[in-house]
Amino acid sequence: MRWENLTDDGEHGRAADAALFGADAVITRTFDTPEFRGITFHEVRARSVLNRVPGASRMPFEWTVNPYRGCSHACVYCFARKTHSYLDLDTGIGFDTQIVVKVNAPEVLGRQLASPRWQGDHVAMGTNVDCYQRAEGRYRLMPGIISALTDHANPFSILTKGTLILRDLDLLVRAAGVTDVGVSVSVGFLDGELWRTVEPGTPAPERRLDVVRTFTEHGIGCGVLMAPVIPFLGDHPAQLRATVRAIAAAGATSVTPLTLHLRPGAREWFMAWLGQHHPHLVRRYERLYAEGAYAPRWYQRRITRQVHELAEEYGIGPTRAGTARRIRPARPEQSPADPEPVQLSLM
Repeated sequence: MRWENLTDDGEHGRAADAALFGADAVITRTFDTPEFRGITFHEVRARSVLNRVPGASRMPFEWTVNPYRGCSHACVYCFARKTHSYLDLDTGIGFDTQIVVKVNAPEVLGRQLASPRWQGDHVAMGTNVDCYQRAEGRYRLMPGIISALTDHANPFSILTKGTLILRDLDLLVRAAGVTDVGVSVSVGFLDGELWRTVEPGTPAPERRLDVVRTFTEHGIGCGVLMAPVIPFLGDHPAQLRATVRAIAAAGATSVTPLTLHLRPGAREWFMAWLGQHHPHLVRRYERLYAEGAYAPRWYQRRITRQVHELAEEYGIGPTRAGTARRIRPARPEQSPADPEPVQLSLM
């Protein structure tokens, strides 16, 4: 594997930085336990964990922290698959089973946040691979990361499909008392059969909505990124309605739809999955994505309009452009079950 020249890949590509860690710092481990069987962990000591997002990115934030590379959630459409090729690792099975762990991420982040050069910008997490994937249950990097951000009153946000975030609920409540904190959960659909094949390593969609419900009950607003909406498999009006209805019932503060995009690395893996599970749709996908990674604008607009109309019907509003990603501590006169409505600006 290529370790020496590994650079900070941000969200979309490799930056021309110094190497983040050297080959002599890598320790490879496997654990013979049911939850980690078949997974290899490459433990590295990172030199930097604050990643600058390229200026051309569509992301509404400039800095990220990614304590892991690769993801056992194994979502077949994951755009981050391409980043594994920078290590000479496979973007298919390798991405799902070869996990890079930045074991010193909390300590390095603390040092970087304390630097006089750091301006206290918003830090987004879970934007590349999920920071609450199964590896987090063993390595427990997020409590230290959240604590470092809290100690410096640095605003941050977390996007996840992982129910493990509930372990850190108390830490997030504490953080929200001193800085702006955004929590969002990704739920693109409810279809159980689709979930088992397209997101095989994730908690079920209903369990993710339980996360939203729990945060709401503790007075913390939680938005839902309704992503991805998968063409011809998860975009039927009845499916959209059922998903938005469940999101509203869970108490989400906002719902933001995002249609499937297929960047290089993810595209090949997804199309192979499609050919195996839904071969009759291959030609339709080739036509729909003929112009590139994103579905045509007319399709994106149609899905967005449908979801926003359903959100209004069920009493939750779409995210407003330009609104801050944050949660607020409940006011003294509010009960924990009745938080102030908040809109989260997602992707």
